[in-house]
Amino acid sequence: MQHEVLQLDITGLPQAWISVEEAVGHLATDSVVWTVGEAPLAVLRGGTNSLTGLQSIVEVPPIIALRGASRINLFDLVPVFSKVKLLRRDRHTCAYCTELFDERELTVDHIVPESRGGRLTWMNTIAACRSCNSLKANRTPEEARMPLCFMPYVPSRHEDFLLKGRKIRVDVHEWLAAKLPRGSRLA
Repeated sequence: MQHEVLQLDITGLPQAWISVEEAVGHLATDSVVWTVGEAPLAVLRGGTNSLTGLQSIVEVPPIIALRGASRINLFDLVPVFSKVKLLRRDRHTCAYCTELFDERELTVDHIVPESRGGRLTWMNTIAACRSCNSLKANRTPEEARMPLCFMPYVPSRHEDFLLKGRKIRVDVHEWLAAKLPRGSRLA
């Protein structure tokens, strides 16, 4: 699996994971304002210039910031929910017994059960081991006398990019981690 380039807006807010080829298009059209990364993510070699005899080379940085206004209104944006991202958000830890589990042994538990109107949202779901989830059954944590050991939260934009689980280079991971909110479970 090849690494992807982290595309930012001009202010440094993550916009998307893009392919190396898409990044080269932005570099070629002079859309890139600034870059981050000590070593290139990829080096692409092109043809030979008939006048100079030199081969064209494009070094693709791991993080690029593009010109223009952000395409995303961050006030309207809630990260897309997924089981994988939820389990990573909760660090593969059951919110009831606080034991650490393998991904296969964890479930998504609705704090307010689905059958009682609870929705599949970041704020109504936590990671739970199968045993605790079965014990809680179709009740709220208070009704089951099983208090949550940590509270759910909606991941920030930077956390969401880390939670997506892409193959991320160390320097890109460190850049994103440096932007995490204070108190983030991912820090």
